This record gives sequence, C-alpha cells and structure tokens, in this order.
Amino acid sequence: MNAAQAEHRISARIEMRDGVHLATDIYLPAGEGPWPALLERTPYGRRGTNHADRSLLDPVPQPKPQIAARFAAAGYAYVLQDCRGRFDSEGKFAKYLNEQPDGVDTLAWILAQPWCSGRVATLGFSYGAHVQTALAAAGPAGLGAMFVDSGGFSSAFHSGIRQGGAFELKQLTWALKHARLSPATAADPQRRAALEAADIREWARVMPWTRGHSAVSAAPEYEAYVVEQWSKECFGPYWQRPELYARGYYDRFPDVPMVHMSSWYDPYALTATENFAALSKAKRGPVRLVMGPWTHGQRSVTHAGGVDFGPAATLDGNLAPDYVTLRRDFFDRHLRGLDAPDWLVAPVTLFVMGGGSGARTGEGRLLHGGSWLRTTDWPPREAQPTPWYLREGGRLDRAAPTSDAQVTWRFDPLDPVPTIGGAIASGAPLMEGGAFDQRETRDTYGARHPGRALAAREDVQVFETPPLAADVVVVGPVVARLWVSTSGRDTDFTVKLLDVHPPTPDWPDGFAMNLTSGIQRLRFHAGYEQARPVEPDRVYCIEVTLFPTANRFMAGHRLRVDVSSSNFPHFDVNPNTGAAAAVPADPVTAVNRLHFGRDRPSGIVLHLLPAPRT
Repeated sequence: MNAAQAEHRISARIEMRDGVHLATDIYLPAGEGPWPALLERTPYGRRGTNHADRSLLDPVPQPKPQIAARFAAAGYAYVLQDCRGRFDSEGKFAKYLNEQPDGVDTLAWILAQPWCSGRVATLGFSYGAHVQTALAAAGPAGLGAMFVDSGGFSSAFHSGIRQGGAFELKQLTWALKHARLSPATAADPQRRAALEAADIREWARVMPWTRGHSAVSAAPEYEAYVVEQWSKECFGPYWQRPELYARGYYDRFPDVPMVHMSSWYDPYALTATENFAALSKAKRGPVRLVMGPWTHGQRSVTHAGGVDFGPAATLDGNLAPDYVTLRRDFFDRHLRGLDAPDWLVAPVTLFVMGGGSGARTGEGRLLHGGSWLRTTDWPPREAQPTPWYLREGGRLDRAAPTSDAQVTWRFDPLDPVPTIGGAIASGAPLMEGGAFDQRETRDTYGARHPGRALAAREDVQVFETPPLAADVVVVGPVVARLWVSTSGRDTDFTVKLLDVHPPTPDWPDGFAMNLTSGIQRLRFHAGYEQARPVEPDRVYCIEVTLFPTANRFMAGHRLRVDVSSSNFPHFDVNPNTGAAAAVPADPVTAVNRLHFGRDRPSGIVLHLLPAPRT
C-alpha cells in the first residue's frame, strides 16, 4: 500500500490558552484507530519543504505532507502545526518565547482526540527541535519519546544565540529572511517592499541594531526579538526560561526514549552533546547521541563546505537505510513496542573526521575522509583531557613553557577577521557553514585580499606543532585557557582549532582546515551575570569554550591553534570601548596581548584517544 492510499488529512485550528488558534494538519492511517501520534511543530510552513528532508537516493527534498503520509502509512497519526504567528497560524510571532505553552496545549489537545491511542512522540529539525525541549521542560504527561535533531538549546546564551558573551549574527539573516515570509508581510505590500529593499550585506555592518534602525524595521515583531536578544548580554531570567535553557529543567524532562542528533559543523553541536551528557545520566531513556560531519541537517551528503568526508559520511546506508526509516524504526521500537531494527545500537555514535588521502575531488573539495565510532559515553571514557601549550615562536607543544613570553597585535574593529566556515546555519548570503581552507576568496564576506591566508594577517596569531610523527585522534569537548590583556576597556579573544594538511600537487600551499572555534568577550572575565569593564593592560585568565569535535590528525599533518579578536560575521564585532551591547559606540583600535609562560600557561585542552580506533 502506498502512502497516498494509507492516509487521509484532516485540518484543525487548535485553540491555545489565550484564545489564539494554531493551524494544524493531521494525517491519519487508513482503517480504525486509535493510533500513536507524532507531533511536529514548525515555523517554516506545515505544508512546505525543508532542505534537510532528503535522502542519498532521492536528493530532492520531500514536502512535509509527503513525509507525514509515509509515517501515516506506517501506522502513525502525524500532526503538523504552524507555530504562532507563522504561515496560517494566528497570533504574534516572538522567536522561541511562546513554544512551551503552545506545545503543552497542543499535546493536551492531541491526547484528547479519539484517534490518539494516548502515546505521543515529538520530532523535528532545527526550530522543530527547539520546540521539543521547550515542551519537555514542562514535564508533560503523555509524552512517550523524542527525536531531537539539530536543536533544543541546552543554553542559548552559551551557544546558539550568544557565545562567550558575543552575539551570533545568524539571527540577523534569519530575521530578514523570515520576516519576508511572514503572514503580515504577505498582507502588506508596503511592508513587503521595505523588507525586500533591505540589503543585509550593508546592514550586517551596523552594530548594534536598534528599534527603528535595522533591516527589519518594517516588521516590528522580528525587530523586537533581534534587539532584545542582542541587548540582553548578561545571563539572567530572560535566558533561563525553558525555551532557551534546557540545562535548568533536565529534572522535569519525562524519562522517555530520546535521540539527540547534530553535527560537527552545526551551531547546535554543543547543545546536542550537553543535552545527551546530562540526560543520559539522569534518565533511563534510553538516550542516544548521533554526531555526523555535516552542516545543518545535511546528513545525506558527504561534504561540508570545501571538504569531503567520503562515502562513509552519510547517515543513509551507514547508520540506517535513510532518515525516515531511522526515525520510524525508533518510534516503532520505543513508542509501539515492536521488534523493529535498532539502528543506534550504542548510546553514542560519532563520525571521526580524517584519515583520507587529502586529494582534490572532482568537485574541487579536499578528501579528508573519516569513519564512525560507537561508544558508551560523551566524551568517550577512554578519551583523556590533554593540554597543549602555546609557546614562543608560534609553537604548539605538549610540554609546558618554562620561560615567559607574549605576542601582541592590533585589533581594529573596522577590519575584522572574516568568517570562513564553521558551525553556522541560516547565515546566507553572508556566510556558509562547514570546513574550508582558511584563505580569503572573492566570495568571502568582508574579504579585502582574496587569496590571502588568514594566518598571514597581523592580527591572527598562529601556534602549530611540527609535522606529526603519528596519528593523533581528538574526540570530545574543546576548551582553551588563555592569559590575556588589552589596551582597551573591553575586547574579544577568539580561538580556532585546525588540521593543517601538508602541501601536495593538488594543494601546493597545503590546506588549513577549520575544525572548531570559540569566542570570549573580556568584560565577562568574572562571569556572565554582570559585565565588568576591564582595566587596561591588566592580565586576565579566561576560558574560551569551543564547539566539540572528533578528528584524526594524520601523521605528517600539523595540529594548529589560531588566536585573534574577531570572527565576523559569525559574531558581532567588539568596539573595544566597554559599551553595553545595546549601545552604539565609535570603535577604537586595541592593542591585545596573549601571555604564556610558567606562571601563565596559555593553551588548549583536547580529549585524546589513547590509540587510533574506529
């Protein structure tokens, strides 16, 4: 029986507690119910198409109704709902902030329907993952399983909206794109014209956006959330609400089977690993973690940016036949109690990048390779946290320094280091996620010298090992501890971890491949609850949290750490004045210093596997 024969759709407008109605489609199996239900809530259109809903064999993304029909054919009532203020739903959209009460009310409505068996699971990607953890943080009865893919903030303040005190500018590109797609814009030609005229490439240089002075001024509900998130630079009640801070509500999460899936070049890599690490210890679950080498949702392709990881990299054919099958069998097994295949046989399934030839593929990408690792914990129990020290002369060494030294650079906020790849989503047209040679191109936003390596900039400090004598396998969280000072009243420090491929005929200059990065705003040196202007030229010790990673540094490669003061437009640029995030300020150039020595052992901590394994 095909999907079209196995289901029929009914539509409803579900009333929330405040009287707002949310547009909802329900796809029911043929025959008599009741059935277990799957709930997907989305701001992207319940009848639309998401770029992630594709497979290796069918690379054209499938519309959501088609996917819902496949689940209905497998015996599930599939519920698709437009989030408040989006597409056909009533109400005003406030990004992230209404999702817990709306999710709780929708779940209660489903449980009261005659076609529902009383067992409901949630699923969804990106924002569709955020709404799941917001719902779970309420501890609702009737929630039977969760498949949380590339989202579900462990703490949006620490990763996803802000990081290290800096603001992620993907919120700007997202706001303009989706303000243009909102119901209010469709109904207002003047608003639509104003939004279409806004040039995000120019507006991205405006620091910060303020009410009435932004690319989305014509859409005040979108402007409001951007201005609010940007201005709330300290960690407090705003950031501790359940939609943004699963960390604070893990004890309320129902003890149900759940999967947390993300990827190394996804802005929710830290979220997925943190949620798994906490919930797998607190719940019987079972709780599973999957981390691939992909960009946001691109689990059916072998590449991320300018790097290819080989045929083993896809979810399809390696972890399960395809993404729909993986989720269906997970729900069959844990929601319905069927003897379905358990594709995720270990608690943790990770793709360890590296091991490839380094050749140039036919598409012009570097073949970095990689393979899957199945283990029990995050980080793996056998992975030992190991410090690597920054040394004089640009060395990166396992041995701690014995003499004091420092490096100095001038950080000009008007000439920030351009973003080239990384853990990015929704950044178009300003930036693209993934792994790239860290070299400016004509397509790099903010590039002034196409062809120049970022390492050649005077404000990028490079520390690297000699060519490795043997493979080094890094799997786990990444944290840098730096001793720093600045001439300014504030500044930023950025850290990037790279795998440097040696020169070859395909890559005569080598290939400096970014793995992960982080940023720290210095005025939060004593904690995020309060901003404290720094004393010029005083030395501070800071920690910079990078995104997690898993990579095999092959013999002959170099392990490299870059330290600088900007990563734009991934993050907003610090004006070095100490001004609050919501206050426009004329930028000043700062002289920044990185100190290292016996009493100031600046370095980075990597989790090393004791021997290469996959």
